[in-house]
Amino acid sequence: MPQIGPSVPLWTFCGLLLVMAFKHFVADFLFQTSWIAHGKERVTGWFAPLAIHVLGHAALTLLIALAIAPRLWWLAPADLVVHAAIDRGKSVTGHWGRWDVKQGQFWWLMGFDQFLHQVTNIALAAAFFVF
Repeated sequence: MPQIGPSVPLWTFCGLLLVMAFKHFVADFLFQTSWIAHGKERVTGWFAPLAIHVLGHAALTLLIALAIAPRLWWLAPADLVVHAAIDRGKSVTGHWGRWDVKQGQFWWLMGFDQFLHQVTNIALAAAFFVF
């Protein structure tokens, strides 16, 4: 199998994955106010809360990039766009299905949202070693 990047110790990659998962926890749960959490889910008036939310993700990704590989600053705006698309897609799908917290579909959608965010974190971590 051809190698696509430099050889990276498994523990180094796992460490960065943990950093990215923790970044996600901080931005998605510690930094997210009620105004952001509920606002980004609205049918109208969702843009400002979503923008603030994804800017928090991008800012933390930028801090990680600047600490590890400043040339990869561009991962921050990439994270912003991907996170916004995932979150907005979840909101639109939830509105379409009219699901609430008492329905299984709501939780499946929430779980898929978190799955996509973790896949994004894996891709971002891999980018640190490929680019």
